[in-house]
Amino acid sequence: MIQTMEDIIRRFCAYGMEYKDHEGYTHDWFTLLPEVQLAYNTSQQSTTGKSPSLVEKGWNPLLPVDHLKKNLLAIHPTTKDFHDIWKRECDTSAKCIAEAKEYNKQRDQKMRDSFVGPFTIIKLIGENAVEVRLTEEFSRKHPVFQVSLVKPYFHTGEYMFPSRNTTYTPQDIVKVEDSPGPMRKIRLNGKDQRQYLIRFKNQTADNDNNGWQKMPYQMENFT
Repeated sequence: MIQTMEDIIRRFCAYGMEYKDHEGYTHDWFTLLPEVQLAYNTSQQSTTGKSPSLVEKGWNPLLPVDHLKKNLLAIHPTTKDFHDIWKRECDTSAKCIAEAKEYNKQRDQKMRDSFVGPFTIIKLIGENAVEVRLTEEFSRKHPVFQVSLVKPYFHTGEYMFPSRNTTYTPQDIVKVEDSPGPMRKIRLNGKDQRQYLIRFKNQTADNDNNGWQKMPYQMENFT
């Protein structure tokens, strides 16, 4: 006990007899002793298996962490709550979406979708899992998810947003044209690449800008 207290106090005195708090005010180091006393008296000892406060008074004072645990239990739903929600939602919704934590890892993490799906719900497994019918894109993934990783999917149809403008398919708004020129596929640096034969207007055939170019270069020069 004495050695432990000496070790603790030595660390409080390591940077001098005075210290500045986060607001810039100067204090003597001994003003921190009440915090040291509280931390020591509420810590479990190896010899007794209990804290000094519990041995002496029969109880431990409440700490900020105790209030934090209580509040977390109040605001964070348990697996049973998730299960009850799913039992209600499955009666009205047959689809769900899942968090994309384990999907699209090769893409930029900041720009990826937060959820994937929707998937058709097959059944609930116990109180903390749900089995879904995966789409072809994710057919190699495991079809069982924790209920905390999924949420009901609701289709945003016209009946939910009657004032929304009608969406059009790309075929309705984009005119599909023929290829701008001869195309070839080559393998460059171990990767397949599609190239087009580019010839710029009002330039001679031997101009350096003419020739086989990959798509990004072509699009930049035609826009």
